[in-house]
Amino acid sequence: MPGHASFAAADLEDTVNASDLEDLIGYNLKRAYVIVQTDFRDTLGEDGLSARMFSALSLTVRYPNITQSELAKMLGIERSGLVAIVDALEEKKYLARAAVPGDRRVQALVPTKKGAKAYGEAVAAVKAHEDRLFADMTKTEKETLLGLLRKIRRKEAKA
Repeated sequence: MPGHASFAAADLEDTVNASDLEDLIGYNLKRAYVIVQTDFRDTLGEDGLSARMFSALSLTVRYPNITQSELAKMLGIERSGLVAIVDALEEKKYLARAAVPGDRRVQALVPTKKGAKAYGEAVAAVKAHEDRLFADMTKTEKETLLGLLRKIRRKEAKA
């Protein structure tokens, strides 16, 4: 096939490294994300919390009685996309919906004791996962990386 290159597995990484992809921030962020996300899933187990569920539960534990609209905004997702996450957390009995006094249309999210316990265990596992995954970085490098990622996220908040 003209123009089709065939590479041995050993040569594949060198080929990618020699391409323009290695100089693209987005490409490197995506590759790093895949590594982090895969280890995250392995850490919490197949039946554990997904990253989205973990994030939603984290904010619900931190801000009990948060509304679904507020939670969606804090997570940077559409409210409609949050419904399945909240349903899954409620099915696990990690949170409950509660009426908001004065507005029957709005529901607040409240972590259950089981949810708070599950979150405590999950956050400990996630911290261990990050310690393991980023063990070859200095404290300063981790702080720099986190600062740069937050700087990128601030652009979303301004949009």
